Amino acid sequence: MEKDIPHILVVDDDTRLRSLLQRFLRESSFLVSSAKNADEARERLKEYVFDVLIVDIMMPHESGLEFLEKLRQVSDVPVILLTAMGTPDDRITGLETGADDYLPKPFEPKELLLRIKNILKRVPQKGAKTADTLSLGLCLYNVCSKELLTKAGQIIHITPVEQTLMAVLAQKPGQIFSRERLAEILGAGQNPRSIDVQITRLRKKIEKDSKNPRFLQTVRGKGYMLLPE
Repeated sequence: MEKDIPHILVVDDDTRLRSLLQRFLRESSFLVSSAKNADEARERLKEYVFDVLIVDIMMPHESGLEFLEKLRQVSDVPVILLTAMGTPDDRITGLETGADDYLPKPFEPKELLLRIKNILKRVPQKGAKTADTLSLGLCLYNVCSKELLTKAGQIIHITPVEQTLMAVLAQKPGQIFSRERLAEILGAGQNPRSIDVQITRLRKKIEKDSKNPRFLQTVRGKGYMLLPE
């Protein structure tokens, strides 16, 4: 049975590289969030469960190594370090600090992709998990296969974007996701307004009364959350 979509966090102060990596990884079928510095990365880690972190070493104020050292006190999430410093001593320092892999800049995106896949194969996925199936009134959502079903087991068609949106919301039932964050995670030209449209379409497939939703709720001024039975 298909696993949940891996969620990657890219931490780099280089706006251009961060954007390029987000686009490449999304096109490679990952969920992707980003942070421009260590403080922002810690905020993201409070919001989501990530499968792999990609962290640049040379960041201002707090380096990637300093961030990793603090992270290892509370988490063993896999980390790939990126750096323009590629000497053996630099690599050893990064690995001793707790990195799972190390990639010197410049690098081929395909090489990064292979390293991510290798980590995902060998590292048991940890973190809070939802039930395999969420009950949504007349529907069921299978978290593993990412399928929306009737109670009789018939598949309800949802588009690839709707499927990804459901996967994100179902990752943490009851957690509020802002429209901006959902747009950032989904990528591919999404924006807050398009998220509203996708939510409306999903409600028509999930809710008995889409104008008075019970399961896919709006939290005024904050965003959306999924509340299964």
